[in-house]
Amino acid sequence: MLSSTVILCAALGLAKAHTIFQRVYVNGVDQGWTNGVRYPSYDGPITDVTSTDIICNGGPNPLVTPYSQTVINVPAGATVTGEWHHGLQPNGYNPSDLADPIEISHLGPVMAYMAAVPSALQTDVTGLQWFKIWEDGFDGTNWGVNRLYNAKGLQNVTIPSCIPAGNYFLRLEIIALHPASTYPGAQFYMECAQINVTGGGSTKPATVSFPGAYAGSDPGITINIYYPPVTNYTIPGPSVFTCGGSSPTTTAKTTSATTMSKATTSTTSSTTKVPTTATSTTKVTTSSSSTTKTTTAATTTATGTVAQYGQCGGLTYTGSTVCTSPYVCTYSNDYFSQCL
Repeated sequence: MLSSTVILCAALGLAKAHTIFQRVYVNGVDQGWTNGVRYPSYDGPITDVTSTDIICNGGPNPLVTPYSQTVINVPAGATVTGEWHHGLQPNGYNPSDLADPIEISHLGPVMAYMAAVPSALQTDVTGLQWFKIWEDGFDGTNWGVNRLYNAKGLQNVTIPSCIPAGNYFLRLEIIALHPASTYPGAQFYMECAQINVTGGGSTKPATVSFPGAYAGSDPGITINIYYPPVTNYTIPGPSVFTCGGSSPTTTAKTTSATTMSKATTSTTSSTTKVPTTATSTTKVTTSSSSTTKTTTAATTTATGTVAQYGQCGGLTYTGSTVCTSPYVCTYSNDYFSQCL
């Protein structure tokens, strides 16, 4: 009975909402909707990790052309925020759309990569060398997608301060694992932004290729996340690059409210200045190994209650069902309820 329920849940998820990365902020300053981003006309996934569509999207999700002619200036060490939404949404987060920024059943990791390029306006994205700068996987209770959903689609990443100045592609990615019990099954969502890093240093990170960085047999790509319950999860791809060169402690940092300032118009300039407001953040720290990047922490309090945004219910969930006051355990789907 459980297996048929799981299959039904995954099948329903296939027909539900997808997502597109479509806006960039630099240190909280909006660069304009789709400005400097190569975005598709359709919000569907890529499922073939051997296809060149895994690089910056395309194929079944045709990229809109001509590409933006903006290259966004980003100081080394700056915080870049990518904004994801269910479909193309120039007005940002839509509270009436429960699938915005992504259907909550699409659980999985969220990542960010960069690749140095001669020109961020070049059309060809094949043959590039990529390094991972950020990842948010599974902390034993919630996934990176849970935190992205709670942040209304805002993904904060830090540009390494030690990499050389120059043009780069910034590739943001979500892997939805709800249909991933067989391959192909996992759904990959990614877009690339065109950036120019200023300042910086001279460190050149170790790199991987796309396609090539992922295999369909990777345990983080072909996995049943419903049963048996996941306790450890290996994030696909290389380790996160850090300027110190050591294996990092991965900190999942997502903005908890859409307090970024949006430019009303931004079609040709990448340096639009608008007032910004303070951004509250939720940090979830998980340990990361240079070989397995396995995370196992939970988000319950010392009294056994569940903190805000933590999981408190679901068919395969075995933890506490009592939320820290004043939060209430709120149903999302058969496999996930959370304290809101």
